[in-house]
Amino acid sequence: MTVAESTPHRLTRNPAYLLWLAGDTSTGLAESLAAFAIPLLALMITDDPAQAGVIGATGLLLRVVTSLIGGVLADRHDRLVLMLAGAVLGLVLAAAFTLLALTDALTFAALLLLNALIAARTGLFGVADESALKQLVPSDAMGRAQGANQGRDALLGLLGGPLGGMLLAAGGWFVGAVMAICQLAATVTGWALLRTAGASERILPEKRASALAEVTEGLRWLLARRDLRAVLVVTTIINLGFNTGMTTTIFALQQEGYSAAVIGWTGAAVSAVMLVGALVSPLLIGRVSAGLLMIVGLGAATAAMLTLPLAQGIPAILGVLGCGVILVPALNAGLLGYFTVATPDHLLGRANSALGVFAMGAMPLAPLIAGLGLGTLGREGTLLVAGALCLAAALLAVCSPSLRSLPVESGWTEHARRFDGS
Repeated sequence: MTVAESTPHRLTRNPAYLLWLAGDTSTGLAESLAAFAIPLLALMITDDPAQAGVIGATGLLLRVVTSLIGGVLADRHDRLVLMLAGAVLGLVLAAAFTLLALTDALTFAALLLLNALIAARTGLFGVADESALKQLVPSDAMGRAQGANQGRDALLGLLGGPLGGMLLAAGGWFVGAVMAICQLAATVTGWALLRTAGASERILPEKRASALAEVTEGLRWLLARRDLRAVLVVTTIINLGFNTGMTTTIFALQQEGYSAAVIGWTGAAVSAVMLVGALVSPLLIGRVSAGLLMIVGLGAATAAMLTLPLAQGIPAILGVLGCGVILVPALNAGLLGYFTVATPDHLLGRANSALGVFAMGAMPLAPLIAGLGLGTLGREGTLLVAGALCLAAALLAVCSPSLRSLPVESGWTEHARRFDGS
């Protein structure tokens, strides 16, 4: 064995990966600002949680639908070119947001349309961003790359809320301006990545005649994998339950008179806990089975949702949510890392979009349940509904042998081979 073969791949010495991370982070911050600002702007303009819920639900639904098309695009075309195209489109949308805010034209209809277009951009081009990672990072470094992504996502959550709150307090156009700067940075890094990536990272998959057939192939492959089927169902339910609880909490704080800045700092505190979890996730996924991490993480999230109705005041809410999210980064790093390793490259775009459909398919209901629930059941009743959904997901995970058998990171490749052709 040569020295090069025995030395672990170092992500910090991979220029293509570093450019990818910079561009994906810039886009992620822009999306985080939009996700924070648009619902709160809708609440400020309409003073109606149900209308804010309609905006959020519409965006999530469009993201789910367009991600199926995005999966086909990612498997048909150069993923790095798609990343660049998505960044350019994001820049155009951010500029439009800024212009509408400057001219006081951010009505309910304008916010609905903007959020829909931003969500569609993410669905069409976000799959290419995710799938390109496998072209830039070898399998033996994928767990660390996904762990770094979880830390990055937690950091974005930590910055997005306070930054969004401060910008929103100064004026909606400030949010749009910073989004535009982020998308400009993503455009520049996307162009640099195209010039940096070698030929092996630019190989195009074979094109097929029917896009519908390609979508069906990705769904069929994913559903045929016994090691991933239960993950799809559990992920769908837990995403609906936890996002319903989080959206209900945000809407309730706004209705109780808390400022956008305070709500932003509340979200940042939760993200800070997730950042701590992300820092230890590389150690956990190398020593603890992904199945066990998922079950324990689901249990913690369920306990938090069922306790949240009893929490009054921001300190109590933060304490409960912090306990619920501490293991989420390790859970996600294990699941996404195994999924990426187990999926053949020529199917990765469509498989990622199919996973996204199941993971996000029920999420458009979350803002609707939160908005309508606050008006009928109140905060406590709506949070109990969210807790019941999380409990159902946790029970399904405990009762599923395929989830319990997911191994530690070193066993992912071998474990995946056992299910090839199943």
